[in-house]
Parts: sequence; C-alpha cells; structure tokens
Amino acid sequence: MSETNQKLMRSFFARDTVEVARDLLGKRLVHVDQGQRLAGIILETEAYRGEEDQGCHCRAGRTERTAVMYGPPGLAYVYFVYGMHWLLNLVTEEEGYPGAVLLRALSPEKGLDLIAERRKKQPPRHWMDGPAKLTQALGVDGGQNGLDSCQPGSDLFVEPGYQVEPGQIQSSPRIGLDNVPEPWKSIPWRFTVDPAHLT
Repeated sequence: MSETNQKLMRSFFARDTVEVARDLLGKRLVHVDQGQRLAGIILETEAYRGEEDQGCHCRAGRTERTAVMYGPPGLAYVYFVYGMHWLLNLVTEEEGYPGAVLLRALSPEKGLDLIAERRKKQPPRHWMDGPAKLTQALGVDGGQNGLDSCQPGSDLFVEPGYQVEPGQIQSSPRIGLDNVPEPWKSIPWRFTVDPAHLT
C-alpha cells in the first residue's frame, strides 16, 4: 500500500479505548526521525481504560506520570519500564477520562536500513515484534511523551494503512498482569492480526 500522508484525526482516538485498540490494527505508525520516515503496520495492541482498570497505570488516580493519559485523545504516552525499555501508547477517550492503547507489535514497512541498524543482529521478523523492540526500532523514547500525534507537523502519527475485517482479529488477555486481580487479569483486551491478512 502506498503512503497516504493522511493522519488519523483526533475523533478516531476520542472513542472507547477497546474499540480504538481493535481499530488500530492494520494502521500505519510513522515516526519521522532526523528527517527519515520510519513506519510499520500495527499488528498487536492492548487496551487500558479508566481508574477502575486494575491493569492500568491510572488505577491509583492522576499522578505526574499518568497525567498524559487524562489529556486530549491522540497524545503519545511513553513510559520507561524495567530500567531499560520505552513503551509507546496512544491516549484515547474524551479529555479528562484516562485511557490509552499500548502498541505491542508492528510489521516493518519504511526506513528498513535504519531499523535494521538499531535492531542489530536480529532477523527482520524480530525487529518490531514486541513493545520495547518497536520503540527502539523507531527511535521513540521519553522525548515523545505528551507529543500530539494529531497536530499538524507532528513527527509521530498514525495513517489509515490497511483494512482489517472483524473476523481477522484475535483477542486474548493482556500480557504481564499476573498480580492483577480478576476480572482485569483475564479480560480479553489484547488484540492481534496476522500480517498475512494485510493485503
């Protein structure tokens, strides 16, 4: 599919987080890094919604760290984990209600030489098959936290990409929530699509 140069508008993100998480599958995430366009097609997402969601960072309410999640939909929420990895989320819902979609995997599409350099010694299938891998590949870090993906001139944004049919989407529990109580531990808010469907 050719580049569209058409960013997703704020209205796309200003919806129920679970719907946005599903609808982001097949979309193209773009980061313009040092003038170079790096992009991948979104293959895996997870939804985190509201202070009642015990898997969500906002379960403790609004903090300095989570303030971005209460902001306008379409903001990038980028945070550091395990003292070594950056993870990228896109804020959802109406401003004031915390929600975000974690981007967990992409299919590399543009800027492959630079992506390969950053993901040294890894085969292409493992360049962006994890949330920390995709941020490393795209050059996303804390400097993008709070960045508005819907703002004209933004270096980080989402384009329409490919159409994914509902029957092609798989859902399952979110990853890494072993100590989270039910129903949040098992709620099927992780969504994936097989790249073979993206034609």
